[in-house]
Amino acid sequence: MKIDSVRREYTYADLSRETISENPVAQFSIWLDEAVGTNIDDSTAMSLVTFGTDGFPQSRIVLLKYFDENGFVFFTNYKSEKGISIENNPAVGLHFYWPKLERQVRISGFASKTETNLSDKYFHSRPLMSQISAIISEQSTEIPSRKYLENQFEILQNQLQNGKPARPENWGGYRVKPEKFEFWQGRENRLHDRISYEKQGDGWLIKRLAP
Repeated sequence: MKIDSVRREYTYADLSRETISENPVAQFSIWLDEAVGTNIDDSTAMSLVTFGTDGFPQSRIVLLKYFDENGFVFFTNYKSEKGISIENNPAVGLHFYWPKLERQVRISGFASKTETNLSDKYFHSRPLMSQISAIISEQSTEIPSRKYLENQFEILQNQLQNGKPARPENWGGYRVKPEKFEFWQGRENRLHDRISYEKQGDGWLIKRLAP
């Protein structure tokens, strides 16, 4: 397979200091609305980067569920590899990529657990089968087989008989409070537009970066 010549030009849009919002959360909302409105698959998917206990950075895809001025929220098993990593070092990175719009957003910040009522609210908004999966999966631990996982699922499903399970204490939300944003818009000839926001007191310092 020859891949060294795989490339394309980016011509969808531009990004200028004159038109970008003074608030990075507002700018993110504009871009996310466009991604959702363009019917991009998995438009709320983001790469979450943590520092693993082995010292290596680790990246995986999670789904953004809420965001506002206070931060960006996702949900997971607190005892998972990512949960343990966050407990040891709350500095994380988020990365959104929307190929159809030729855009990326990077966010650096610190993760902390959300309030329990938000975790409860979101857990019970999920389909019942997803709730069961969250309960029976000891995420990131070794299991003997796929059949073992399916058996655990079936056992709990039969026990519940369509009843509502309680949210397990080891499952809930994290809120990433941002310290830095970077918005990337692909441009022709690889002269991409990059605008960064860095937290400065109660406001944001905005810079244009070389591509």
